[in-house]
Amino acid sequence: MLRMYDYELSAEAYKARLFLSLLRVSWTTIHVDFYPGREHREPWFLELNPRGELPVIDDDGTIVASDAQAILVHLARRYDPARTWYPDSSAALIGQMSLWLSFAQALTQTAGAARLHDAFFYDHIDVDVARVDARELLEKFDEHLWFAEAEGREWLCAPSNPTVADIACFPDIMLAEEGGIELDEYRAIRRWTNRIKRLPQFVAMPGIFGI
Repeated sequence: MLRMYDYELSAEAYKARLFLSLLRVSWTTIHVDFYPGREHREPWFLELNPRGELPVIDDDGTIVASDAQAILVHLARRYDPARTWYPDSSAALIGQMSLWLSFAQALTQTAGAARLHDAFFYDHIDVDVARVDARELLEKFDEHLWFAEAEGREWLCAPSNPTVADIACFPDIMLAEEGGIELDEYRAIRRWTNRIKRLPQFVAMPGIFGI
């Protein structure tokens, strides 16, 4: 049985919850009181993940705790035998997915950081810098999607279906407004987020609603 150490309002944990639902994989939730309890800094949790970050999964005794992107890749490799979510038949496609997984981490460090500042009172974050950097990333993201749509593609990497890269980028973008970053001007992003919301087995979280 797969177990996930989770916090409902965590964008990073939501990536794993959403992906598990899309894969139709059952799991057991172990609640971690990220705020206000800060249990992710307790010794028992740091034994699981010395970085003190959520989520962590225990997949039949295999602990995966590097970051949310690594967890998505693990889940895709283990539970998607068709290799739809992490296609590995093309070196070029793997390279594209790796690029966007890194981009997702940059979104976490900018848009996600601004949300931590505003919603969870992380006052050590330079929120003005985080917002400026996040907007630059969103402009690049929106531009990429616009050109992809012009070529008949709806997703970040694969032409006909989403991959782990789409799931990795989705939560921090959708929750950016909770960090003071408006999304109205990014029309290609809004179309892309609606496509993700229409996926079978899509699940919402507080701040992210279905269509």
